[in-house]
Formats: sequence, structure tokens, C-alpha cells
Amino acid sequence: MSDQTNTISSGTGFEIREVGVVQAVRKFIIIARGMPSCFNGQVVEFSNGTYGLVMGFSEEKVQILVLGDPSGIRAGDEVYNKGQSLELPVGDAFVGRVVDALCRPQDGKGPIESHDSFPVFLVAPGVMDRQPVKETLESGTLVIDAIIPLAKGQRQLLIGDRLTGKTSVALDAIINQKGKDVICIYCCIGKPYSSLLKVMNILREKEALDYTVIVSGIASVSTGEQYLAPYTACMLGEYFMSKGKDVLMVSDDLTKHAWVYRQISLLLERAPGREAYPGDIFYIHSQMMERAGLLKKELGGGSMTFLPIVEILQGDLTGYIPTNLVSMTDGQLYFSTALFNKGMKPAIDFGLSVSRIGNKAQWSAMKSMSKTLRLDYLQYKELLQMTQLRTTGLSKEAEARLRRGEAINQLITQDKNKPVSMEEQIIYLYALSRGILDKLSAVQMRKFRIEILEYVQRKNPDFCVTVRQTKEITDEMKAALEEILKSYLMESFK
Repeated sequence: MSDQTNTISSGTGFEIREVGVVQAVRKFIIIARGMPSCFNGQVVEFSNGTYGLVMGFSEEKVQILVLGDPSGIRAGDEVYNKGQSLELPVGDAFVGRVVDALCRPQDGKGPIESHDSFPVFLVAPGVMDRQPVKETLESGTLVIDAIIPLAKGQRQLLIGDRLTGKTSVALDAIINQKGKDVICIYCCIGKPYSSLLKVMNILREKEALDYTVIVSGIASVSTGEQYLAPYTACMLGEYFMSKGKDVLMVSDDLTKHAWVYRQISLLLERAPGREAYPGDIFYIHSQMMERAGLLKKELGGGSMTFLPIVEILQGDLTGYIPTNLVSMTDGQLYFSTALFNKGMKPAIDFGLSVSRIGNKAQWSAMKSMSKTLRLDYLQYKELLQMTQLRTTGLSKEAEARLRRGEAINQLITQDKNKPVSMEEQIIYLYALSRGILDKLSAVQMRKFRIEILEYVQRKNPDFCVTVRQTKEITDEMKAALEEILKSYLMESFK
């Protein structure tokens, strides 16, 4: 194979680089010859300044994915190999900024000061570098925190049809990290710019941009950048995790990332497999998912929690990409179109949703308050289906179950972009367990939810502070809360 080496003076010294020649251009895939010492994941530079990523090679040619606009690259152009894997700048200054897949600023606020550079394709921490999850990630969504809890370092898949509220729940989790010393990363993959703009406006309005990094891989950028965007987001998260920080990363969404990789693979002439996806699509996503976790104290004790989003068609969970990601993650939240159309928001189906490790980190107070919630609600739905054609002849027990179920239904229906604190959720669930909410109408329930936290804080300022510090609710605290609730009902619903 022909090869050429250039030696270039750079003022203070010499730079040695391999030079190859572009042989063919296939849309965003470049076939080059030369550069015999290249390796997968290596960054190369074309003569017009555009960067590329080595995706494969043989004895005769090198396959390169263009990370940018390929229109200026022609057959016969030179391509330079500097012998470096892809590393991008990182630093604390990235917080609050919008960057592309190559960490270049996209928000018009000028350059970003970087302290270091990190490899984009890093090997995930090994088992001996991790510790078991032990702390709750507060999502701000009652149905999740109570029934399907998340832990810092967990990977929880958000899966469902389009327009069922997946992104809204993920954004609520980001908004709810305000004041909790968690760095959030939102990665947009293959979505229109209008969708990203909507997310940015919500985060700005809720003052969440101050602790959030947005990585943009929108549909209008090159295919290479869309492919790279979630790995760049992982790299930024690993930087903060290595400094002992807790990180929450949202990938929105990995279905479009799989589509992008399928385009790349077909142009690389790799054989398609099940549903026309390349055989290594499992590896592409698993090497990303494995980078989440909770590090040992000796390594800083940082954590990275993943909320990957996957879009499915007509509720089909059995597709290749959905089943792959279900097997890689520690649980999933299934968003049902049928529940969404019935007005249940968030439209999370309890029967198909699970969190495999989150219960280990759940607050003791929340665990004790919510232990029968899932069963009560599922029994209510079953009873409702059996009795929906009957208006008389129900037993008192059945009527009581229906009232309880209706109270739960109203309680778990939550407005988007309005996360609820853990302390407030515990107050709701205690009132539910005591049968207080069963007697309230829909209007009274809404009034209760709006006013009760402020009322409790006014009557007993130490209650919420103690719950957050101890994460428990003692018998004395229950008795005090009982008195406050009775007082509130007397004053508000005479």
C-alpha cells in the first residue's frame, strides 16, 4: 500500500503526520488510501480543515466518517493522520452552554475555556471501580419516586410512542435537580431545531440552564455529528464524574441514533442483520450505557445516571432496538398512548414499567408510605373495568376501593414541568394512607395539592427539614403530621 509521510515545521518544532489520498466520496463516508498506521476511533483531518473519524480499514483502504460538511471534499484531496484518538475539550465552563458534537459553542456566547481534554470513546469503569448504588435520584414525578424509584448511577430507559410525554418526564427530572448539586446533560439527537429550542426555553424559564450542558446533534447537522453527539455527552459527564460530581444525562433519543448508525453502516458496506440493522448496533449502544454508574470513593465517588429515550411504533416493545436497550438498562418506564389519551399524565404503565435497582436507594419514608400503592392502583383499575357497566349493587368494600383508586389516580396525575419535592410527595402519600384524600372531590384535591406543603411548613417548619435529613418518618412525626392535616381540613373544607 502506498504511503507518504510529511514533516512540517510548526515554529517551535516539527510535526510528523501520515498523508493519505481521498479515493472516493460516498455521501458522508470517505474512502482513502494510504495511512497504514491508522486505527478505529482515530481522528483525521482533510485538506480543507474538516475532521473525520476512522470507522474501518483494510490493507488497501481506510473508511472515514466525515464530522462536518462533506461537500468540500473531492477525490484526490489529501487527508492527514496525526496518530491521535478523538479527544475533545472539557471543563467547568461548559455548564450552562450549548455545544455541538465537537464541543464547539452553539449559543453565540463566545468561546468556552477548557481545562483539559478527554477521549470520546473511553472504556467503561470496571466492576472493581464501582460501588453499589445507595442514593435516590429525585425525579420530581410522584409515580416514579414512589413506585419506580431511581438511584444515582442507574440506567433507566424511557420508552413509548411519540408524543406520550417521555421528554417531559426527563426534563422534569432535570428541573428537579435545582439546588441538589447535580450536573445535568441533555443530548438532542436527530430532532428538529424547533424541538431543541423548546427544551432550551423550558430549562431557561425554570432556571435549570445554570447547571445543565446541552449537546446538540439536531437533524440539520451532519450525520457524523449526530452519531457522535451522545458519546460527546458521555465524555462531558465522565469529566464531572471524575471530579466527584453527580451527573444526570438524558439521551433524546437513541432510536434516531440507531437510524443514523444504520445509514453509516450501509454506506460502509456492512451486512445488515435483523430489521436491517448492522450486527454491532448492540455494541454501539452498550458501550455507551456501561459508562453510567457510581464510582468508589477512592476514585472520587462521582456518579452518572442515564435516562435514555427510545421511540417505538404503536406500542411495539419487541423491536430490535427497544429489546436491545431494555436488556442493557436497569429498568424501563413504559409510556402508553392509551393512558395518555385517557388524560393520565405522565402516561406511565405500571404493569410494564420496572426499576430493578432503584428500591435499594429509596428513602425509608417513601418506601413505607408507598409499599401498597402499585397494588392498590392495579386492583382499582381491574375493579373499575369489572364495574364500569354497573351503577348499583356494589359492596361497601368495592366502593371504598374505587374511592381510594380515584384518589390515587388524581394524585399521580401531574402537570408537566412542575416537579414535586420528596417531602411534599410523602405528605400526599401519608394523607392517602390515612384515607383523608378518599373523601375529597377533584376540586378539593387540587386545592389540597396546591396548599398543603406551605401549610405544613407554616405549622411545623422542622418537619420537611427533618424528613430530608433523616429520610425517615417516625411515629412522632406521623402524629404531628396527622394533627396538621386535621387542622388543614377543618380550616379549608368546613
